[in-house]
Amino acid sequence: MSEHPATGPATGTYRIQLRGTSDSRHFGFAEAAELAPYLAALGVSHVYLSPVLQAAPGSTHGYDVIEHDRLSAELGGPEAFRAMAARFHGHGLRVLADIVPNHMAVPDPPELNGPLAALIEDGAESPYARWFDVDWEEGGGRIVLPGRGEPNYRRFFDISGLICLSQEDPEVFRRTHALMLGLVAEGLVDALRVDHPDGLADPRGYLERLSDASSGPDGPRWILVEKITTGGERLPGDWRCAGTTGYDALGMVGGVFADPDGERPLTEAYVAFTGGGPASFDPVEYEARRFAAEHALRPEMSRLLKVLCRVLRVDAGDGARRADLQAVLLELLAAMHVYRAYVVPGEPPTRQAVEVLEEAAERARTRLPARLRRDLDLVVRLALGHEPKGGDPGDLAEFVVRFQQTSAPLAAKGVEDTAFYRWSRMASLNEVGGDPSRFAIDPEDFHAYCAGVLRDWPATMTTLSTHDTKRQEDVRARLAVLAELPVPWTEAVGRWRAWAPKGSPLEPDLEYLLWQTLVGAWPIAEDRLGEFLTKAMREAKTRTSWLDPDSEYEKAVLGYARRALVDEGLTADVGAFVAMLEPYARVNALGQKLVQLTMPGVPDVYQGCELTGLALVDPDNRRPVDYERRRERLARLDGGGEPRDLDDEKLLVTSRTLRLRRERPGWFGEGGGYEPVRAGGEAARHVLAFRRGGGEEGALTVATRLPAGLERAGGWGDTYLEVGPVPWRNLLTGEVHQGPRLEMAVVLAVHPVALLVSGVAE
Repeated sequence: MSEHPATGPATGTYRIQLRGTSDSRHFGFAEAAELAPYLAALGVSHVYLSPVLQAAPGSTHGYDVIEHDRLSAELGGPEAFRAMAARFHGHGLRVLADIVPNHMAVPDPPELNGPLAALIEDGAESPYARWFDVDWEEGGGRIVLPGRGEPNYRRFFDISGLICLSQEDPEVFRRTHALMLGLVAEGLVDALRVDHPDGLADPRGYLERLSDASSGPDGPRWILVEKITTGGERLPGDWRCAGTTGYDALGMVGGVFADPDGERPLTEAYVAFTGGGPASFDPVEYEARRFAAEHALRPEMSRLLKVLCRVLRVDAGDGARRADLQAVLLELLAAMHVYRAYVVPGEPPTRQAVEVLEEAAERARTRLPARLRRDLDLVVRLALGHEPKGGDPGDLAEFVVRFQQTSAPLAAKGVEDTAFYRWSRMASLNEVGGDPSRFAIDPEDFHAYCAGVLRDWPATMTTLSTHDTKRQEDVRARLAVLAELPVPWTEAVGRWRAWAPKGSPLEPDLEYLLWQTLVGAWPIAEDRLGEFLTKAMREAKTRTSWLDPDSEYEKAVLGYARRALVDEGLTADVGAFVAMLEPYARVNALGQKLVQLTMPGVPDVYQGCELTGLALVDPDNRRPVDYERRRERLARLDGGGEPRDLDDEKLLVTSRTLRLRRERPGWFGEGGGYEPVRAGGEAARHVLAFRRGGGEEGALTVATRLPAGLERAGGWGDTYLEVGPVPWRNLLTGEVHQGPRLEMAVVLAVHPVALLVSGVAE
């Protein structure tokens, strides 16, 4: 019998990375099912699964689907999936499944993908031609596969091994979603996470179809989208979903624990270290976007230009005119600071879409010669769906869609997968959905953000780590301390740079990233560091790349890193520096975790991150998790044991908060409210606090921020919070504190955070 009914609102999720390989890292449906008792004890409401459909042979992540009508045999097949779902439901847990509508794999051999095999056989005449986005003219009526020329199909980003689907076609939607929607209807899957909706022709229309098709007697399913918002971008309000997978929350939470006073000295230190490297991110982003457009995404840019020329009736032989339009497209797309504008053909553009394109045009205008500015205005009008005189509506509609399906991968490849590896002033800021130029978040801005989430997207997801983050949450928490200690950091990195008698073979930015990586992920083994550095330098694409690797340079970089890890003097110095950071990193790690778990939205815990998460970018963050260690620690804490280390403290914060959310969903949902609680006293700036719930009952989150500065100021002193005149019980210690004034020196004497509840019996 279920201890917790598998109904009610989502209160917390736990992400599991399934792996169907035949090696020791295999983790399928049966292994996931074994976690049911532990995850129920941890306090989550949903188990959040990576893709479960049949993927390409040897897949380590499941996003390279080859069969939409079959559950992965490598993960265990349908019987194991049903047994897993039953086990979860029996423990009061629901299933959140990750679906991949945007693309399928081009496997080796390609015949393993049935629809693709039919396409190869029959070309444009195949009944599966409607499934895929192929430029038949470019291939002479046939599909051009990798290794046989330039691929003539729309790819997922620049990955030729993934071919994009045309989900706007009702038959494609029906055929590719039938199995998953059947699992939903049967009650085996309770909620859906949509991978990369920005790649679809019509994300809004897709979500309307998905919501309608998955809704049950109790109404719409909980649907989340992996939509990355950047800067001031907002999720379109007319999307039929509960919100995003939480990258916006990740950036806000991390930012509020960073010291803004560290921006100037760390920028100066970076510029000095790199020998005059850019002091701002903007020029790096621009050059990286241009690089991606001219290289990685050249086929997509060429196809977009061809459609534009068709709209404007530019003759194929008019090379000069085509070159002008190509320059305009390049500059406009390079100037966009968001993924796409969400213009729907045949509909007036939204105000947000107009703002996005007009702002991009203003930036592009400064980089174009005066003679092309009229063309720029024309292209912007077309991208907004304004039809030219005598134009073909079908051609215009294709341009509108294809422009957005080009801007989205350009943002991903140009910024996250290139620029983020070229400018490492503060590596913890170079995160998916983040803005490296935004150094810190003011608490007032954080509170305003939370109020907006509660108002607009109360059931959105929040997160601190995912399978796509560049570095896990506690690496970032440790690196954030550098903003409070810029002088010790600058001195340390200067010593380390002088360590090698013959100097460093690394490019200056890569070397600066190396030392930050050692500090953030310490201790780290050679294989993990080598994997990270290989990815970092190839993604930067300055001296080497995935397509054109420079083996000599890479060998020199990895050899330098290897020697660094075995030099006793150097490692002792790095270890001592990390030890100096640890007390402050502990405060940041616990603070950001408690805030993420209690702020508006539904918190996700990425696998293993209920303990310290020090993994780097994939595949490092997909390594097997030691769940037995976590079970033992949780059982000891539940048995009354005191936390022995940071792992225990983080597990305590995670479990007690998730359980409270599950027991009191009304406090944390749409009607629970969000009220900033401002501190008074001499160290007030070091407190971040807010209330959830209403009336006399509710929860109070208290977190310490900027701990090194707090220590320099002499501690809490008379700092306090004014709260209701009722007793408040700290769920982390069991202590009861009487309001209306809570002294921070008392409340935070044991842990640097507190989760207080009022109006609830012991």
